[in-house]
Amino acid sequence: MAEYTHITHPFRPLYDEESQILILGSLPSVKSREEGFYYGHPRNRFWAMLADIWNERIPLDVEEKKQFILTHHLALYDAIESCDIIGSSDSSIRNVKPADLREIVEGAKIKKILANGKTAGKYFSRYQEGSYQEIFRVMPSTSPANAAVSLEQLIKCWRVELLDEND
Repeated sequence: MAEYTHITHPFRPLYDEESQILILGSLPSVKSREEGFYYGHPRNRFWAMLADIWNERIPLDVEEKKQFILTHHLALYDAIESCDIIGSSDSSIRNVKPADLREIVEGAKIKKILANGKTAGKYFSRYQEGSYQEIFRVMPSTSPANAAVSLEQLIKCWRVELLDEND
């Protein structure tokens, strides 16, 4: 039987003073922790989706991914700072310490927070106690576990939020 592991978020948030949209996951997967950066699982559609939305090639290494995020005025972090988890199983998460998002929101020009999936949305809503709720939206997960939603559907849905000129 798989064992619980206590995980403390292994990366700093990625943002700069020009970041306008914060994308939150739940917690980096085992594959992401091995790669040393967000959305590192080879079947996660996050990077392919973003590349299609901006009509660019998919960034391949960590430095290209960081540059891509900052070029498009995005920010990356997660809703959970630490927790106990079995592997990468969102359903096993327990003993959550929520992430403190003030550094990002106050250090950038964040006008929108998008949760990458229901788990990130659940933990954001549970622990942020109304903070930032007016600029928060839950998006379909780019995880390979969300196979019911195609890459094309992800692109269509996320494009509306990422390229919305009315915000």
